[in-house]
Amino acid sequence: MDPSLIVFFFLDDLKLGNTIPIYFPKRELSDSLPHLLSKEEADSIPFSLQQLPHLLHLFSFSHDSPQAKAMEETLEECERNPIKGETKICATSSESMYQFLHNIFGPDTPIESLSTTHLKRSDDDGRVHKYTITGIKEIPAPKMVACHTMPYAYTVFYCHYQDSESRVYRVSLTAVTETNEVEAIAVCHMDTSHWGRTHVAFQMLGVEPGSTPVCHFFPADNFVWVPTLSHTQTS
Repeated sequence: MDPSLIVFFFLDDLKLGNTIPIYFPKRELSDSLPHLLSKEEADSIPFSLQQLPHLLHLFSFSHDSPQAKAMEETLEECERNPIKGETKICATSSESMYQFLHNIFGPDTPIESLSTTHLKRSDDDGRVHKYTITGIKEIPAPKMVACHTMPYAYTVFYCHYQDSESRVYRVSLTAVTETNEVEAIAVCHMDTSHWGRTHVAFQMLGVEPGSTPVCHFFPADNFVWVPTLSHTQTS
């Protein structure tokens, strides 16, 4: 099993003292965010599955290489139609990401990004650990945009917004047998009825679309955008 899939859980699992297995890869947001291309650079490179042969030549990847496969899968995902109620973008520059955020939240809404942080890491970090939940804080968020890093020749973030209810949590975690301590961001999607039956979350949790809220933790190089707390309290 791909360990990166061990991030899904049920809303009922989110209880103090509960222990759940989670995989946090050895990646940080600082590994990706500073490497976004400028809009001028990004616009000069085609971002299209149809242009994949040209792109592989441009970046000197053979057609049967792991990099070529990853680029193909990313382009397929980026060109796939959004599910009902979803708005998405594959942001190849910071300008395109912020324009998307302004379209979702409105140009006058102050926003902030939330990401998972590792307070302590053990030497064998980067594998599945059992973590005990030591703290839970729900973050008020009438709207949220999740951004996920995508495997590609350069930094690409898959950012998406769903108009169905989602809840954002900051969860304090302590590894059961190691020294790892994590302040993790988790999102619970309350309505999954429009998700495809083959979605990996349903396979991992053994449930059907729409039958239960689906929650997942974010690795440290992914992040969530929400209105700033002061704005949500005054609006």
